[in-house]
Amino acid sequence: MSTESRDRDHDEAAEPEFVPMTAEQAQAWRKRNPVVSLWWVIGMQVLVGAASALVAWLLTDTPSVVWSAAYGALAVVLPAALFARGLTGRVSSLNRGAAVLGFFVWEMVKVALTVAMLLAAPRLVVALSWPAMLVGLVLTMKVYWVALAFRKRVRSAQGLEQE
Repeated sequence: MSTESRDRDHDEAAEPEFVPMTAEQAQAWRKRNPVVSLWWVIGMQVLVGAASALVAWLLTDTPSVVWSAAYGALAVVLPAALFARGLTGRVSSLNRGAAVLGFFVWEMVKVALTVAMLLAAPRLVVALSWPAMLVGLVLTMKVYWVALAFRKRVRSAQGLEQE
């Protein structure tokens, strides 16, 4: 037996044969794995950003700290909203290739806008407090993890209902 035929036999044995799902299996999979809306995540980011600015106001009563925390949150929310709008646009739904390309393009736009907003912060926010801005930014950015945890909680709650 040649090395080439042995490698081919090994590759065929290692990969299971692809079996497409039935319509019922696909529907059950979608029910077990609900989609969290991008707009829901952005709404939660707005709420967390507003809460971080409110807490900054309650703790410091200093306008520059409040504006810094709010600007940090805005540096996450505004690019994320632009990203979501780009992904839900007409062009991204044309075909898979356009969707993948659109994802990468809009992700680059999101990152570039975030960096630009952070670089512009000292000129836009009077007496910028970097720690407050970074706290607002990080808290707002962590909403993505909350959305993943929420998704898992929804999935486990649905599993309990079916039992």
